Amino acid sequence: MTTKIIGIKKFRENITSLWKEAKKEKIKYIIMHHSEPIFEVTPIVEEELILEKYAKDIAEARQEAKRGEVHTQEEIMKEFGLL
Repeated sequence: MTTKIIGIKKFRENITSLWKEAKKEKIKYIIMHHSEPIFEVTPIVEEELILEKYAKDIAEARQEAKRGEVHTQEEIMKEFGLL
């Protein structure tokens, strides 16, 4: 991911085109105010969201297993009508 530094005024004036460019070109913007960084704008990549969801699902499944909330393969096959 590329990082660009821009001023707050330029950011305010061009926010629509900047977020579109950031998403398309995978650019992270560091927004400056009087030579001080005040925030950054980073596009959300869909693949990262999917991985985050899987990580949450896996963590939840591990907690269920610790609590003994497990199912046998036969139970799952019946649930999906495969037996």
